[in-house]
Order: sequence, then C-alpha cells, then structure tokens
Amino acid sequence: MSTDTERPFDRNRRGFDPGSAYRLSQQVALREEPFGALAYHYGNRRLTFLRSPSLVDLVRGLDGEETVEDAISASPMGERKKSAVCALSSLENSEILEKVSPLESPGAIRAAATKRRAEDRRSTQPPAPTRRLTEEMKQGLDAPICLTWELTYGCNLACVHCLSSSGRRDPRELSTKQAMHFIDELSSMKVFYVNVGGGEPTIRSDFFDIVSYCVGRGVGVKFSTNGGTMTAERAHRLASMDYVDVQISIDGATPATNDPVRGEGSFAAARRAMCLLSDAGFDSLKISAVVTRLNVPEIDDLLALAGQFGAELRLTRLRPAGRGVQTWHELHPTLNQQRTLHDWLKDHPEVLTGDSFFHLSAFGEALPGLNLCGAGRIVCLIDPIGDVYACPFVMHPEFKAGSVLGEGGFSEIWRNSDLFDGLRHPSTGGACNACGAFDSCQGGCMAAKFFTGLPLDGPDPECALGHGESALAVLGPGRRPEPGPGHSKKVAATVPVVLGRAR
Repeated sequence: MSTDTERPFDRNRRGFDPGSAYRLSQQVALREEPFGALAYHYGNRRLTFLRSPSLVDLVRGLDGEETVEDAISASPMGERKKSAVCALSSLENSEILEKVSPLESPGAIRAAATKRRAEDRRSTQPPAPTRRLTEEMKQGLDAPICLTWELTYGCNLACVHCLSSSGRRDPRELSTKQAMHFIDELSSMKVFYVNVGGGEPTIRSDFFDIVSYCVGRGVGVKFSTNGGTMTAERAHRLASMDYVDVQISIDGATPATNDPVRGEGSFAAARRAMCLLSDAGFDSLKISAVVTRLNVPEIDDLLALAGQFGAELRLTRLRPAGRGVQTWHELHPTLNQQRTLHDWLKDHPEVLTGDSFFHLSAFGEALPGLNLCGAGRIVCLIDPIGDVYACPFVMHPEFKAGSVLGEGGFSEIWRNSDLFDGLRHPSTGGACNACGAFDSCQGGCMAAKFFTGLPLDGPDPECALGHGESALAVLGPGRRPEPGPGHSKKVAATVPVVLGRAR
C-alpha cells in the first residue's frame, strides 16, 4: 500500500511481465518492520508499505531468479500466484521494482542480491497480528520514517509565527563531528530522510558538508530555507546533488500577504532563490506555505506560483508554538476557511501536506495520508543542541525525551523512551473518544492542544465540529504553558511587522 502523497503516479503506466526477471530498484531502501516492510524510493520520494512478511521475502527472492514466476514458485506465496503477481505488479508501477536487463550477468545479479540481503536483513521478528495500517503506525516503528532536524536557531528573518522563536544561534550547537556521528546512527537505523530546518539552516558554514554526508550515507535530505542566502553557485551545487529537496518558505502569493508575516522583502528573496534554482536546473523544488487566514484566499495563486517554477506546493498547519503563541489567535484559519481548505485539498491531491490537516477529516472525508499524529511513532525532532523531542512542533521540556549525545544515542531514545512509549500506548482517548468523528480525526494535533492550554486527550482547538472553540471559551487565565524564552534577537532582523486585518 502506498500512502505517501509526495508524487502521484499512473497505475497503468507500464505492463508487468511475470516471465521476465525483476529486482528491487537500486533507488529503493527496504526496511523490515513486524508487519512487513517499508520501501522508500529516493527518486520519486514515494513511501510504500509492504503489509505481508511473505511478500517481503518474495521481493527479496526476486534477485537472482531468471523470472518472476520462478521466484513465486520458490516462495511461500507459490500457492497464491495470482495474488503474488498482482502485488508485484503494483510494486512495479510504484517503481519499487525494476526490470532486469537481459544483458546483465546472472552471476553478478546473484552476487549483488546476496550482498544486499546481508546488508538489509535485520534480526527477524514474529509478524504482528494483522491490523489496520493506522493502528500499526500508532504502535510506533522500529525507526522513524523521517525526522525533523533543526540545525540552528540562527536566522536572518523574524517570522511572527516561528515555532522555535529563532534569531540567535546557540553556542552549544552540535559540532560538525557530532552531526556526522548522528547521521551515521540514522543510516544504521535506515531512517529514509531528514527534514532539515532552523532557523535558517544554510547560515551554518558546514551546511553543505552535513548535507553531502547525509546523502553519502543513504539518508535523503529535504531542507527548508527562506532563500535569503541562495546564490547562483549554491543553486548549481544543489542541482548536482542526488536525494536533496529544497523547500522555499513563502506564506502568501504576493508580498502584501507574505511580508507582514515573514518580514519586509522576504517574498522577493524567496522568489529570487527559486529563479536561481530553476536556472541551475534543480528539479526537486517545493514551495512550503503555512496556512493562515490571510492566505487561504490565495491557495490557488500559491499553486500557480509553484507551477511557474515547475515546483510542488506543500501546505502545512499553523501551530501556536514559539512566537506563534502570540499570533495564533489572529492568524489561524476560521472554521469556514478550514472547510474551504478541506474541500480544496480533496480536489488537489497533488498538493503535499505531510498529514498536517488530518483533523479536517472530521468534515466527512479523509484526506490522503495516514491521518494520525505521528509524534514519537513515525517522526520526532532533534534540536540544534541534540535534544530529542517527540513532536516536531513542541520544543518544550514536557516533550523532551533525551539527547543524541547521551548514552545509547538516538536509537536508545527512540526504542526505549518512556515518553515515546506513552504516546504509542495512551491510556485513554479522552472526551473525543465519545465523538462519532474520532476515528476520522484521531482527536487532532497534540501541539495545537498543548500550546493553547487544552488537555492532550481533549479536542483540537480547530476541531472541525466546533468542540475546540467551545473548550477554549471556558479556559481560565494562565492555562496556556509558556513557550520559553526562545532565541529571538533583541533587535529584529527585519522591520517591524503589522498583521493585516482578519478576512
């Protein structure tokens, strides 16, 4: 089952031939899990779930066999040939499998297959009972699918909704050597990619060294930048690198909408960066926009802007964290705008969301994706000094699980943290359990609840059915947790911003 919305594909794009030889694509990383395996394609950025251990064994067994039919006959799926062919055909359409050229040496293919199986095979575990995919994800994976890594708190902008209140660098930032040791650990755990951010990550002098090391160790990189540091030289360097995506942050289709939130001149800088990347031939570009009530009327224009540069549009949810605590009440979309957004996303499955809006599924139809909170289950966050947080949007002591510099490193935290275990096995679903929409929205976003003062087992503050608004209305003063001192500069790097009037 493919769930990643990174890029749609044509299921009838090609014909599958069981009489030919196939193998796992050279661009695919396969990581076994108790329910089967995850396959991540670094070329098309697609994540595919293999829901059967016997299918995983069959996929591995393809290498070295003269035909698919031979591999099926030699596998436990031999008595279910039709089902096996159907599953393999789907994997071929997803580009997880590739056809073997008749010109390739069978001996070389078998040798490569043996080496690959030795590298990929982890200690086997008994298969878990068959459950819905969402239920599997809730229990957590052996390693994150991806994680967010904030390289620095330093930033040349002072966005009014910044999750980490970035501005000043922290002198305790991970050194280059420490960062590379961490990357080694991610590679050994078979983490498919990291979402690199900040602050503005490119202000680190070792930024390209870190990115190159990630790619060299088989960890893809998707990094977010405001574009202010982009040059023609940097654009060409990025265009020459494999498995690197660039997300340019823009929060409006015009300077009039974007700049009040991100700072004077930020729209022009972002557009200039996109021009440089396009001119350099970079082909993995995205526009990343935080949805606010100011830019909901412009989402069609944002999609058109992305199209001008051959880019994809990625929409993310506004969270009341960092400086966003002070601006969320004015900037977050209204209930009517949320319904508009839900309907628009249904009509535009090509737009990426990273499961940001699963709470909107309560409107009646689930959006593409896993539709659940992945905190501590399939994702987490590493901050610039190496501290590990369960949620990429909650850098708060209550959600700190440890440090990558501690004994056992990151893998020990991911596999044995009491905090992560509690998130994977909650004792109760709270008041939302009684709601008929709970199976659709899963109670919403942990970060949005926490920083607005709502209980984690209560409704999302932007609950599609209005329960969040009611819960916020009865909150007493002082119920919201403090976001912490942050890293904002005493003197803002940009001119003071004035928010537009709510529409």
